[in-house]
Amino acid sequence: MVTYRHYQSGDEVNIVKLWNEALWKDPITPKRFRNLVLLDANFDPEGLRVAYNDDKLIGVVYAVRRLLPMFGTDLEPDNGWIPFFFVDEKYRKSGVAAQLMTDAVNFLKGKGRKHVFFSSYAPNYIMPGIDEEAYPEAYQFLLNQGFIKLYSPIAMDRNLVDFKLTDEIKEIVKQREEEGYTFTLAEDKDLYEVIQFANLTFNPDWGRAIREGVLQGLPLERILVARQEDKVVGFCIYGGYEGVPDRFGPFGVDPEQQGKKLGKIVLNLCLQQMKAESLHGAWFLWTGEKTSAGYLYKKTGFEITRTFHVMKKDL
Repeated sequence: MVTYRHYQSGDEVNIVKLWNEALWKDPITPKRFRNLVLLDANFDPEGLRVAYNDDKLIGVVYAVRRLLPMFGTDLEPDNGWIPFFFVDEKYRKSGVAAQLMTDAVNFLKGKGRKHVFFSSYAPNYIMPGIDEEAYPEAYQFLLNQGFIKLYSPIAMDRNLVDFKLTDEIKEIVKQREEEGYTFTLAEDKDLYEVIQFANLTFNPDWGRAIREGVLQGLPLERILVARQEDKVVGFCIYGGYEGVPDRFGPFGVDPEQQGKKLGKIVLNLCLQQMKAESLHGAWFLWTGEKTSAGYLYKKTGFEITRTFHVMKKDL
């Protein structure tokens, strides 16, 4: 007999085990599950819905809403997220996933949410959206549940074994430095300004990634800062998310500085620093293929490794 309920202490062992059986392309460790889910300031056990057949876990859907603002006082009161779901292969298309999703959506509805997204949840997203190629049944399931596709971010990788700073890059760096720009590894004096720049120019999740990364031991030499005179105009970091050293980003340059090739400089200098640390690769999960960043990554030797769909359902 199948029973449905919310998370209870001890479920995490079964959740991680079934996760690794079901999500073949995105396995997880108990430590990562603990850090990304159980220790998330927004975690509410009632949003983590589970299905058991007797004592065997057969399905999970996780719903979450903001209890702690990402920035300022904004709790995004209209929005909720489904960061992940999965069902035992033997119980797919049996109604288990549909019931779990109904319970998860009702949890969000009960908290006054008007929209639910898969899976663009920050800070602790596991993946940006659904990988249709890896999980075609899950993508179809979301469509059947009334989710629509909003956009399709890509993940990219770049092997660093053959990476080198070209003479062209060195020449552009020299030109910019003569104009009063500097490109330096971060020091304590840079942190506040870089975090504010990331928050206000781009995304509060980027500022959070820098702040929490440093708090968790991210070495400052993994943060590159670009300034024009005293003003921060760009930065990049690596090793900031979950402490994975070859995970690149976030990375951004002031949009008002277009035409100076600062993005090209910062990206290349950051990759050079990664290579100097003996890292053999750089990868990230989320950019737009047709954005200026996407084009820059491709020109710098990054290749698309995955495509995701961010999905949305209005409640």
